[in-house]
Formats: sequence, structure tokens, C-alpha cells
Amino acid sequence: MSTLRDLAEEHTALRPADIDHLHRIAGDWQLLSDLSFADLLLWVPVDGDGTFLCVAQVRPTTAPTAYLDDQVGRIVGGAEVAHLEVAHRQGRIWREGDPVWYGDVPARHEAIPVRLRTGDGEAGEVIAVVGRDTNLSTARTPSQLELNYLTTADDLAQMIADGTFPPPRHPGETTSAPRVGDGLVRLDANGKVTYASPNAQSAYRRLGYASHLVGEDLAKLHRRLAGDPLEGTDAGNAVLAALRGEAPPRREIDARGATMLTRALPLMPAGVPIGALVLVRDITEVRRRDRALITKDATIREIHHRVKNNLQTVAALLRLQARRVAMPEARVALEESVRRVASIALVHETLSLSSDEAVEFDGIVDRVASAATEVAATEVSVGMRRRGTFGILPAEIATSLVMVLNELLLNAVEHGFPPADEETAAPPAVEGAVSAPRPEVVVTAHRARKQLHVTVADNGRGLPEQFDAEHGGNLGLQIVRALVTGELRGTIELRNGADGGTEAAIVVPLARGTTDRLTGRAGPP
Repeated sequence: MSTLRDLAEEHTALRPADIDHLHRIAGDWQLLSDLSFADLLLWVPVDGDGTFLCVAQVRPTTAPTAYLDDQVGRIVGGAEVAHLEVAHRQGRIWREGDPVWYGDVPARHEAIPVRLRTGDGEAGEVIAVVGRDTNLSTARTPSQLELNYLTTADDLAQMIADGTFPPPRHPGETTSAPRVGDGLVRLDANGKVTYASPNAQSAYRRLGYASHLVGEDLAKLHRRLAGDPLEGTDAGNAVLAALRGEAPPRREIDARGATMLTRALPLMPAGVPIGALVLVRDITEVRRRDRALITKDATIREIHHRVKNNLQTVAALLRLQARRVAMPEARVALEESVRRVASIALVHETLSLSSDEAVEFDGIVDRVASAATEVAATEVSVGMRRRGTFGILPAEIATSLVMVLNELLLNAVEHGFPPADEETAAPPAVEGAVSAPRPEVVVTAHRARKQLHVTVADNGRGLPEQFDAEHGGNLGLQIVRALVTGELRGTIELRNGADGGTEAAIVVPLARGTTDRLTGRAGPP
């Protein structure tokens, strides 16, 4: 199914600013749908032919829907859209007409013009129409709650027609929660409560207010209830800001071990402030789980920190033992073990600083590459370079992959380039000949088709003749093969490069959830 933007750009001449405003409406109109007990359909006129296209739809959570089928993408014209045409052409809310039938469902049509206010605050032209269609099959005498819902819905509908709803979204607020069913409080122009839904009354009771809310000054009540004076002042000021016609950010109130989220919206149909709508939601359990997760994350980070410290201790013990060993082969083996342990400690050090069980791997690769050139047993000066980006990798992949790269980089530096005595024994350079390129190792990484592709390439002397790519090599290469094919469940290929040197090509599969979560952080190859 095409998105709102796709449909609007394909079938209409709406400007980007117009489409952005329609997106804001579609992101906040569940509130109006629930208050109206009605389906809302966003219709845009198709250029010049008298037809309308439905680009978005929302169903109420407080009443049965009028449409069993999705209406998005439907283009209609003629008598079926006469009410939409009136609202679009005359710029007024259309409520006339008899009920219509959709199969066996009777429904009442309404049409609300959508305006985008100009830069100077004036009401602009009508850019779309919101169809408000109510299922009448369960019609009955409305209760006090339903009457307050419908009255508030009419005020918000007029604000859509005025171009003052929805209000701008504040940074960090990705949803319009709390919802109507969580708790609704309506205030008059003086900030006094004129109606509070049963759920709203229950939410305030958990904060310690046992009396009825009707007649209370809500801003003052928030200041009294909040356990933190600053928090209470912020929550009270948010109510006052809504009464002035502003749209303040959501606020939380903590009292008596309970937490309530509040959202204050101004009610100003036709530009006249008549009060405010305050939505409340008891989020005590949500915040309790949040605190538990924070504690768990801190514990996990502390564990990684201690693992890192223990690994560094092991590396230090191995380093001391290497200094006391007389046999050169044993000393080399111990020093290699030190480097392997240190590379794993580097991953845990990064995890100890992260709030997630994932690491930004590029920095780790850069540090391992730098260390490889410093500790490698060679006199040749080798440059290190990385192309592309690994992005964020989960810990179970990062721990094994850092060991693989550590072994490959050390192997490339120590065995890929001839030592100084071999260079001295080489024939003298011919005058005018092109000098040999600077020794270099390049690590390349990119993602494709839920896989991580990594290549470690040098411009050295290449693989020796008769080299067995499947079974040959030293202990380091055996460790590499075991980790890639076992822990990482990937593949590795050792080969001579097209322009000389050696290449190690690794392909590591990424889990579907990991790939979806991380792809946006991974750069181009």
C-alpha cells in the first residue's frame, strides 16, 4: 500500500508543506476519531476532475467502525463526494444530509475542511477534507461522557478547519499518547474542571486526590499533588499554557509512588480560547519497568567492565610469563596470546560504555589496526586504512569478529611484506623506474542482503606457492577459520589479489532483527 506522501505526490499538486501538514494530522487524529466515535478519512482533491482520493484512514477505538474495508487509495467522484466538495469549496464544516448505507451499516457523513495557516498566522486555503463518518447501527441516547466527548470533538474539528490543530510536536514526542480512553479532563477558560472521565478520576486518586475533580483549579491541583515542587510547577504551568492557546510538551507527575502522564491541549475554535483539554494516563507500572531496565543495563555494563578488567589481568600475567621464558618460540606464542586476549578485552571495554548489547565496531577496528602495526614482529613500516563502515554490531558477533580481524591484520603485517634484509638483497633500482608502493593493509566493510562483507587486503608479496587455502597456515589462520565458520557461521576465502598482495574475504550473516535495526547506521562501502 502506498504511503500518504506517495499518493499525494502522484495524484495531486500539493506542496511539500501541505503534505507535511497532512502527515501531522494523520499522526494526531486518533484523538479526534475516539472523541467523535467515528471513522476519519483524509481526502485530497485530484487535480481538475472533481474527484477525491483517500490518502489516510483511522478507525475509532471507542465505537464500531463504519468501514470494514480499507479506504486508502480509493478515488471517488460524483454524488458520493458532494459533501466533500462543499467543504472544500466553501471552507466550512458540512453536517447536512441524510444517513447513507455501506452495505448493512448506516452511517452519518460529515466533512471538515483542512487548512494550513500561512507564515503570518492567517488561515490559508483549504488543501484537503477530513471525512467524519459515524456508524449509526448502535445509536442510542448519549451518556454524559459521550456528550463531553462529542462536544470536545466538535471544538477540535473547528480547529482543523481553522488550521490550528494539530499543534506542533515537541522534540522527543513520537506519539500522541495518552489517549482518550486513558483519562480525559475538560477545563473552562478559567482553568476549572468542568468534566473528568472515570479513568481520569481514578488516575488522580492514585496520586492521592480522593475528591471529585469537577470545580477544581487543575493547575493549582497539579502543584499540590506533585512530590517534587519543580515537577508540580512544570505540570501546572503546562495547564496554564494550554489555557493561553499554547501547546506545551507532555508532563509527568509523581506522587505517593504513582506516576501520571499529562498532555494539555488548547481548545480555541474560531480562534477564541474557551478552555483546555487535558489527557491523563497512569504510567506507574511503565516507569517501574523503566527503572528496572535501567538497573539491569547498569548491571550488565558493570559485568562487562569487570570482564574487561579480568581479561587485562590475564593478559598482564601472560606478558610477565613471556618475559621469563627463555625459549623464543614459547615467548612468541605467549605474546600472541596476549594480543588475542587484549582484543577481546577491547570489545568488553566498549560494551561497558554502551547502554545496549551492541557496539560501534568501526572504532574497535581502528584501534586493533593501530595496535597491529605497533606490536607486529616486523621491521617494515606498514600503513593501515579502513574503507566503508561496519556500523553497530551485536556483542556475540563483535567478540568473534575482532579476534578474526586481529589475526588477519597481524598476519598481513608480519608475513605479507619482505623483511629489511630481503629488500637490501634485491637488485638495485633502475634509474627512472617506478618505485614500489608503500606497504599498506586495507580493511573494507559493507552490508548487503543481510550480510556483512569484510575484506582484509595487503599489497605485499602474496600467498606462497603451493599454499593450501583450506588447511594451510599458522595457528592464527586456524583460529580465524574456526571462528568464521563456527561462531560467526560465515565463510572465508584466502586468495591473491588482482593487483598483487593477499586478500582475505569474509562473509558473515546477520540476523534479520539485527540487520533491520542496524542498517540505518551502516554507511556505504
